[in-house]
Amino acid sequence: DPNARDLVKSVTVEKPVEYVSDNSPKVVLIDCGVKFGILRNLLARNADVIRVPYDFSIEKILKYEPAGIVISNGPGDPKMCVKTIETVKELIEADLPIMGICLGTQILGLAAGGDTYKLKFGHRAQNHPCMDLEMKKVYITTQNHGYTVNPQSLENTNFEVSHINVNDKTVEGIKCKSKPIFGVQWHPEGPGPLESEFLFDNFIREVRK
Repeated sequence: DPNARDLVKSVTVEKPVEYVSDNSPKVVLIDCGVKFGILRNLLARNADVIRVPYDFSIEKILKYEPAGIVISNGPGDPKMCVKTIETVKELIEADLPIMGICLGTQILGLAAGGDTYKLKFGHRAQNHPCMDLEMKKVYITTQNHGYTVNPQSLENTNFEVSHINVNDKTVEGIKCKSKPIFGVQWHPEGPGPLESEFLFDNFIREVRK
């Protein structure tokens, strides 16, 4: 049963890998099975990226003195990433900008005190409409996930739902109410629609602050 296994352990890096762009700023990417498109988007915005294993401790991460954190996509049940959830919980308190993508958003939701559940069919393909609840804008997105965040579970946390899937009204994005921390369930880096690629710009803008 793949849902009972720690699938991320088999796709993360074994040791840190550094990608130098323009020597500024420094972003730590927690690798849960990262797509190279995410790395390319960060490097294209002149960020140096340190890709670390999914079970890296906060002490090891902070030794790099990062200006921001990205939690990547990956396979399986987010609740299997116990060490990642604990580390992200501490990173939220460290007041660093954080961006979650796909599985990274689910891990962010769990670290914030929320809960996740398995979707009946999952979301696959390159044509899912997602609405920004604040701006009332809809983006066509690429998706490949089987889990999402339970919106009711965020009610007593410092996080709120930022995006929903127009088709089934499930959570597609969350954000912190008081810090530059957010996550989306879809893949802004593609392949497919790139109209939400600006999310990387928003993240890097906070990192540069």
